Amino acid sequence: MTDAQAGQSPSPEPQLTHLDDGGRVRMVDVGDKAVTTRTATAEGVFRTRPDVVRKVAGDDLGKADVLATARLAGIGAAKKTSELIPLCHQIPLNSVKVHFDLDEAAGEIRVEATARTTGRTGVEMEALTAVSIAGLTLHDMVKAVDPLATMDGVRLAAKTGGKRGDWTRESDDDNARPHTGPAALDAGRSGVVVVSSTAAARGDRADTTGPAIESWLSERGFSPVEVHVVADADISVALTEQARRSPAVLLTTGGTGVSPDDRTPEATAPHLELELPGVAEAMRARGLAATPTAAMSRGLVGFAGRTLVANLPGSAGGVRDGLAVLDELLEHLLDVHAHGGGH
Repeated sequence: MTDAQAGQSPSPEPQLTHLDDGGRVRMVDVGDKAVTTRTATAEGVFRTRPDVVRKVAGDDLGKADVLATARLAGIGAAKKTSELIPLCHQIPLNSVKVHFDLDEAAGEIRVEATARTTGRTGVEMEALTAVSIAGLTLHDMVKAVDPLATMDGVRLAAKTGGKRGDWTRESDDDNARPHTGPAALDAGRSGVVVVSSTAAARGDRADTTGPAIESWLSERGFSPVEVHVVADADISVALTEQARRSPAVLLTTGGTGVSPDDRTPEATAPHLELELPGVAEAMRARGLAATPTAAMSRGLVGFAGRTLVANLPGSAGGVRDGLAVLDELLEHLLDVHAHGGGH
């Protein structure tokens, strides 16, 4: 039964407050609103590499204090919100606080800003502006070492005062949206394969190693599994992009030898917080049983946050040998790293 059928007036549709009856842009008149104490908290996540977060924490980037600079930028931006966003009111700010929470393992810096005023209109935009500019300042400070850094998920987290009263994102099911990042994967059983091969990326030859690894992962219950073929020169960018998505497993093939173009281990190393040299040596030992050239592989294995990363050689035989070793260790590694426990 509808509201009309029940004899009740239907709830009015929410309207855009910055448009007048003729659809023209206007500045909202807040003269009749009550003067109350109002606060707003906004948040966002700056995503980079674990080693960059470590440098920021240790003030090791060769610039001024990164976090202090970003904090001042966020506070200053909040004070200038009405100059940046055309229809915002000029309001007296009682305080603006910007806080950073560093998560080295995840390669993230969580940015939170809380603005407070006593006035006739809220401070949501001031808090959101503070978070945004603080994040952009972080990007400016680290772009020389990580141009792929991103500022994601800027959103209002909570507010108090005003007509609506207290509001938090978690308590408002109609407005709450989980933050997963624009390219996040289900870390439970997701897999990514990155093939480093200039010839395959150009289409000069068909790649067989990527599909072989994809099939191997799928047979072991990993889903979804993605395969990305990139030129050797692009392996660092590709690994950074995929590591940020935090799949359960990230396997590479190719680029582990001694050719000047073989740079996969160098691209992998910055992401590993926990190296597993024994597993890498076991892969080389398995290959040595068939060919002496297996000793030339420089592949690395380890964990980038919660993601198991392993470099496999570019040959079909090298892939088979690497997967044979992982077949005996993969589930145990993932389980112990996630939940702890003995061997």
